[in-house]
Amino acid sequence: MFVLDTDHLVILQKRSGADFANLLGRLSQYEPSAFFVTIVSFHELIGGWQHYLSKAASADGVVRGYRKLETVIGDFAKAHVLPFSDAAAHIFDDLRKQRVRVATMDLRIGAVAIANRMTVLTRNAVDFQRIPNLSFEDWTVA
Repeated sequence: MFVLDTDHLVILQKRSGADFANLLGRLSQYEPSAFFVTIVSFHELIGGWQHYLSKAASADGVVRGYRKLETVIGDFAKAHVLPFSDAAAHIFDDLRKQRVRVATMDLRIGAVAIANRMTVLTRNAVDFQRIPNLSFEDWTVA
């Protein structure tokens, strides 16, 4: 079972490039039921597009921002979304007590994956390798 990190979700939304082709090739080797996303990634993506909208200087920018929000909502409505559960919160707190130096959102995603005994799919090996007991892979490379 796999958790798609936010960076892999962004690649899938772009639908182009070598990273997309590599990722799609690997994903196609499994049943769709093997893949999950986290509510944390939803938070990250929505927050990013809200920020974009607040800075949009033209009608075209506003239209683009709202279209992207619609896409995110639609994609998550079809996905298996993992919550930030009490178990994940406990793991997150333990990792903070261990002084694991990882950005908060990445640490939350890692905690969700650990709580659910899943592998995170991410390009962010630098941060995710710092999280003890976390399994992660990068499927964007051939």
